[in-house]
Amino acid sequence: MEPNSEANGDPTTAAEQKPPGSDAAEPRAIAHGASIMPRDFSISLAAKGVDEYLRNPGGERVQRMRGFEDQYIDIIDYIVRITHRIWEEKDIGYIYDTYSPRSKVYDDYGLQYGSEKIVADTVHTINAFPDIRLYADEIIWAGDDKIGFHTSHRTVIKGHNTGFSRYGPPTGKAVFLWCIANCVALENKIFAEWVSYDTAGLVRQLGFDLRETARKLGNEMAEAEIEDPRFGDSERLPGQAAPRRITPSGSSGFEVEEFIRRAWHNIWNLRSPREVMSAYDPGLVCRASTGRVIYGRGEYQSFILGMLAMFPDAMLQIDDIYWMGNDDDGYLVSVRWSLVGTHRGYGIYGAPTGRRINLWGIAQQQIEGGVITKEWLVFNEFAVMQQICRD
Repeated sequence: MEPNSEANGDPTTAAEQKPPGSDAAEPRAIAHGASIMPRDFSISLAAKGVDEYLRNPGGERVQRMRGFEDQYIDIIDYIVRITHRIWEEKDIGYIYDTYSPRSKVYDDYGLQYGSEKIVADTVHTINAFPDIRLYADEIIWAGDDKIGFHTSHRTVIKGHNTGFSRYGPPTGKAVFLWCIANCVALENKIFAEWVSYDTAGLVRQLGFDLRETARKLGNEMAEAEIEDPRFGDSERLPGQAAPRRITPSGSSGFEVEEFIRRAWHNIWNLRSPREVMSAYDPGLVCRASTGRVIYGRGEYQSFILGMLAMFPDAMLQIDDIYWMGNDDDGYLVSVRWSLVGTHRGYGIYGAPTGRRINLWGIAQQQIEGGVITKEWLVFNEFAVMQQICRD
């Protein structure tokens, strides 16, 4: 999206003001193939830098942000500075100003509903890591101030565990982990958030036994659940036929969404890791959950095969996708995805248990020259272990 000549706001905004705390406006999903994707990187972390947003806040607005506080000049500025204010400056109550009272946050533990629960969880985490720092590594965005801004915020989290947490007593250990949070914001309020932490990496760095901690917390969660072992056929299998292969449409030019959906479907649902060779660069670097760093296409294929071996009936679907960029400068893509399957094979999660699992995550991908050169793949691995390891 190019800077708008009406960047300083819609002149009718004042007349449209709602009572404080009102959420009459609701964001809308980005339609598939919509044109509301930034066509360049003029509004990006790379264009200005985190330090510039934090040390020299304010200035002239560079895009329309109807209903947002005047201090924010663009959507990147908003995400960077509210995160810094809430987490590092510890103004936790600012959540009430920036999250809808009906906000929905999805994380390792399911749906967290309402801003009050978000406040409580933030207090818990900052108490456990009082020196916590969240370093913005990338923010991918799309949308506008009419349908809502969709953002994918990749951060590096650092801190020392000097307070109690849900995992156990303080260990004093230093932690370093990736997190990606996808948000939808409209008129200064976040209405929905999907946040994927590298929780398994966190537990391991704290010095706790990963499998035993997953078993303990998994048992606690199971006590509050009503299990239903029934499940139907995977939608990747149409009737009694084989999965379909998605082929290029033949349209001229590079189509980001078509490329991503085709590659992910063929690799995961068609069980064709061969397509990694055409969709990914030979020099691929993928940073994934639990501290994994995957180099090159061969290692990436092995990672996929390992997951499919453990969950032979796995089906993956893309739940949300948006991007920024162009053919010349490349693209940054956010993909929120989910996978269901049954633990029927051997692998890193131990002997088969026959348990049904729900796995979801967020990927950020850098595309250059029509192939994926870098990927960050954060998924709820600890939650998967809780589903498998519990008694």
